[in-house]
Amino acid sequence: MQLRYNYRVYPTPGQQVALARVFGCARVVFNDGLRARQEAREAGLPYVSDGELSKRLITEAKRTPERAWLGEVSAVVLQQALADLNAAYRNFFNSLSGKRKGRKIAPPRFRSRKDNRQTIRFTANARFKVLDNGRLRLPKIGDLAVRWSRALPADPSSVTVVKDAAGRYFASFVVTTTDEPLPPVDAQVGIDLGLTHFAVLSDGTKVTAPKFLRRAAHKLKRLQRDLARKQRGSNNRRKAVVKVAKAHAKVADTRRDWQHKLSTRIIRDNQAVYVEDLCVVGLGRTRLAKSVHDAGWASFTAMLEYKAARYGRAFAKIDRFAPTSQTCSACGRVDGPKPLNVRSWTCPCGVTHDRDVNAAINVLAAGRAERPNACGAQVRPASVPAQRREAGIRPGAARCSARSAEGISAL
Repeated sequence: MQLRYNYRVYPTPGQQVALARVFGCARVVFNDGLRARQEAREAGLPYVSDGELSKRLITEAKRTPERAWLGEVSAVVLQQALADLNAAYRNFFNSLSGKRKGRKIAPPRFRSRKDNRQTIRFTANARFKVLDNGRLRLPKIGDLAVRWSRALPADPSSVTVVKDAAGRYFASFVVTTTDEPLPPVDAQVGIDLGLTHFAVLSDGTKVTAPKFLRRAAHKLKRLQRDLARKQRGSNNRRKAVVKVAKAHAKVADTRRDWQHKLSTRIIRDNQAVYVEDLCVVGLGRTRLAKSVHDAGWASFTAMLEYKAARYGRAFAKIDRFAPTSQTCSACGRVDGPKPLNVRSWTCPCGVTHDRDVNAAINVLAAGRAERPNACGAQVRPASVPAQRREAGIRPGAARCSARSAEGISAL
């Protein structure tokens, strides 16, 4: 499995200038490639191939006075910029043809020097190196100081240098890991995600939602008000933008750290984990949008999924239309929809349910039913399509049935 390991880096002022130069060169090559393909399409010419773009925009462009400064940076970074453009086009075409599932993807757009996030990527061909003293050596940039929070499990195949909106620099390494599975356990858990309680487990455990964005709302409001009062284009406005970005980054980092700890604990303690396949995009358009985005359900379930695959656990999402909150976990009766203010209800069978705990138990039952057994077959038999002669009524079938009934009665 390939994973990313992110570390904070601290370039010197001179290295920051060098990184800004590389960011600009990669951006220019990306935009030149996008412009070349758009002009070819408008002129009715064939699609410009990847090799032709590389030859025209990198190899030949370095020999011209207008693009001679491209030779001051590593050629691998420029090649990776074109690779990003090709990936963007490939995702766009696959989205149009239906090969890529999910929401439709827009065509590539031009990159701006004012974008909040700037990235460059070095592959093994660039011969980047992690030195013995802990510094990261990048070609034509220098040795960057890295804050190693943990050791890399293997030699990285590539590194991406990121500058975020808050002005921080990160090094993101791609590493192929061979982690051994955790010791097997007997416990399985179903998880019901919500807003009052971030997660309710089928064993009755309730995890209160931290609401990181809500807690930082007062500070963010003050910073946004200060930003709105600054004159556009001024240095004070740029400083205010950085302050707002740092406040948002702190909220995102805190949420991510908390979700990592919770997801790791759940994966470590359970052999199988089941969650609902929530439509976060749709919920993000309702009046609960701010609370939904503050919860971060999608990132949490993504953590559970990749950690389960990494440590040998089972993970599955049940159907989002399953009536988990309407079904009695004791007798299986579907009691109908209930408003959100109803937190507990009594089934006609006499059992009183906590709404969220009952839903989590139903999530666990549905996940067990849909999970393949050890032999590879489903525990619950799948739907089997009827044969053609069984799927409909043939003309005259009613008359034939009537004659058969008359014959039977005659006997």
